[in-house]
Amino acid sequence: MTGAFVPFDAVWDRIVETVGSGEAIPEQARPVYLVRNLYGQVGVSVSEAVEEDPSCREALQRLADRLRVVLGAHGPSAKSGVLFVGESLLRSLDGTTREVCPGVLLADRLVTGGDWWSVRDQKSTSGARRCTLFSVKGGVGRSTTAVVLAWHLARRGERVLVLDLDLESPGVSSAMLDPALQPEFGIADWFVEDLVGQREQVFDKMIAAPAWADDFDGTVQIVPAHGREPGEYLAKLGRVYMDNRVGWTARLAEMLSRLEEVLTPTIVLLESRSGLHDIAAATVTDLDAEVLLFALDAESHWADYDILFRHWRSVELAARIRERVAVVSALTPETGTEQYLQRFRERSWILFTKHLYDDVAATGDVADAFSFNLDDGDGPHYPIAIAWNRGLAAGASLRHLEGPPAGQAYSQFFDRFDTIMGVGVDGTAE
Repeated sequence: MTGAFVPFDAVWDRIVETVGSGEAIPEQARPVYLVRNLYGQVGVSVSEAVEEDPSCREALQRLADRLRVVLGAHGPSAKSGVLFVGESLLRSLDGTTREVCPGVLLADRLVTGGDWWSVRDQKSTSGARRCTLFSVKGGVGRSTTAVVLAWHLARRGERVLVLDLDLESPGVSSAMLDPALQPEFGIADWFVEDLVGQREQVFDKMIAAPAWADDFDGTVQIVPAHGREPGEYLAKLGRVYMDNRVGWTARLAEMLSRLEEVLTPTIVLLESRSGLHDIAAATVTDLDAEVLLFALDAESHWADYDILFRHWRSVELAARIRERVAVVSALTPETGTEQYLQRFRERSWILFTKHLYDDVAATGDVADAFSFNLDDGDGPHYPIAIAWNRGLAAGASLRHLEGPPAGQAYSQFFDRFDTIMGVGVDGTAE
């Protein structure tokens, strides 16, 4: 088999076939990390504590030799052999691991981190409820929805905090704030100044409030992507995702926790970057947020969500992520609405059934199964519809949001959102 073409997608199955039950690997050598590097080549790494054990060294070398044969160009190089490394380095791999068999793990080293590989419960210390607005494609009305939701929630008496985390395509702040109210700095400034120990100097100057919320029972505060003058924004953007003391995701969590501590919001809206990039994953998987998955009934949208859902299933995260998500039918057309939503619901249900719902037929455990029928309105697959509205679509600015267009487009959405987020009839989050 040496020299035969082995594609990247065949590597996992070949590793499983090769390692099998793991019986050939001595117990004292475990855990064994099969580390797939940035080029896609798989090497063998174990603790340096077993390096002096001849039986372990021989067994691990046989494993490396076998992987070199069955994985072809994706296998260990002839020079690499087995790496004996420190425990701290091995622990750093755990965020992107999959278990091949007991004591044997495949770890992916990625250019941008591995946030799609884990789901964390980074809860708000202030008790705020968080909601992430995410989509695999742009142009689905996430920014508009963030503005309309802030308007709706503030009218209900909530203290709303909005973060424009779509740093590559910022838009929420310009939609919500008059130019004169734009703060001096934004999120990109905080991350860049944090690299040199100056994050506190910009913190109080990156928060603003729209004038239209002044008469509401609640409040709205926004942290934009950039300040009043973007300055060298592209140069800053190239440094935003760098790690210093900790990784970017941890830095994001620190910033969010500090904002929640100071501003004491009841609900936080996180407008995420779109797409399958790992940077977007932070707001979906790492901040203990309810996640709204915006989509159109288009093949490209379903294909991308299939990639994401399939990944969650393959790394055994389906059970942890599925209770956080709900699908949004964005820009639902004015005509043929019922047929459109029926088709949308069917496509969504097929996707969830295939990857995230429990297989009731296989387990026979109906009572405890996380599974929903096609027309069950409580299922996360059941679309929360946002109607395409001429008034919102043609509006010159959302800074002067009016009730009728918002109400017409978002009436069903508001009801489902309030239920998901626990917004009570008295206007407070339950």
